[in-house]
Amino acid sequence: MRDIAVFSGSAHRELAAEICSELGVELQPSKLTRFANDCLEVQLLANCRERDVFLIQPLVAPVQENLVELLLMINAARGASAARVTVVMPHYAYARSDKKDAPRISIGGRLMADLMVAAGADRVLTMTLHSPQVHGFFSIPVDHLHALRELASHFAGGDLSNTVVVSPDLGNAKEAATFARMLQVPVAAGAKQRFADDKVSITSVIGDIAGRDVIVLDDEIAKGSTILELVRVLRDQGVKSVRVACTHGLFAAGALGRIGALDEVKEIVCTNTVPIPADERAAAPEGTFTVLSIAPAIAEAMRRIHDGESVSALFTAETPVAGQGLF
Repeated sequence: MRDIAVFSGSAHRELAAEICSELGVELQPSKLTRFANDCLEVQLLANCRERDVFLIQPLVAPVQENLVELLLMINAARGASAARVTVVMPHYAYARSDKKDAPRISIGGRLMADLMVAAGADRVLTMTLHSPQVHGFFSIPVDHLHALRELASHFAGGDLSNTVVVSPDLGNAKEAATFARMLQVPVAAGAKQRFADDKVSITSVIGDIAGRDVIVLDDEIAKGSTILELVRVLRDQGVKSVRVACTHGLFAAGALGRIGALDEVKEIVCTNTVPIPADERAAAPEGTFTVLSIAPAIAEAMRRIHDGESVSALFTAETPVAGQGLF
């Protein structure tokens, strides 16, 4: 892969280094400068001319800073005559801004996509977008990965004879159903209504969950309001235990500690699409928190993009038998 050049922004250098280790390539250096007027400047410190350039940068807090850094990296690569610029964005924070659900409201998911294209991006590689339509916000090719295989592999080794997968809402039900098929267990879904960023109501769970061991599957956990409300409903409906799984573990404002403190919650599992602060990790009860790596999946997708192979082929066989391997 001599014609590949991989750079990382400031958002998650640990993941970038792990991806490069999987690929067997060197993570190329870059320099971020902040001027006295608070403007940023990015310099890529390796040759990009006629090379396949990958820029790794999830949009995590501080989102606006990391977004501008990414746009400047794209611009620098394009100006350095890169043959192709691929944005590797494991988490797209603005994907939540995907519709006009109030008068005179902005749709940030589309606007930020336009900014990346205007900066010079040729392709985007991302993971578990908040809603499928965000894929179409980009006017360039998008490879949309998911972490269901990694999450299923983690749970497949245990006793699933009394287990049911629960989606917090109907919007995530399709992914939950796929996940449940991987584990060969039933699926249920909550009836959720959101009133504000941190205020949700789940009136009931559709499905047979009484006396069952539950795996709650969500795309991301920020403040944890949805999970806390769902666990309350699950408790009222008599579940035996709860395990929580998500792709993007943002865990803002002490969410990990609050969820882990619930008696019903036996385990919290996420992936490393975003960096998890040390103080948040420390808040989880010992032995209850697991972070799975998606670096191998992203690295394989990058290799396939570079070699002109199918990325969708990575997800063509997804009906594993629980406890007998995924494929």
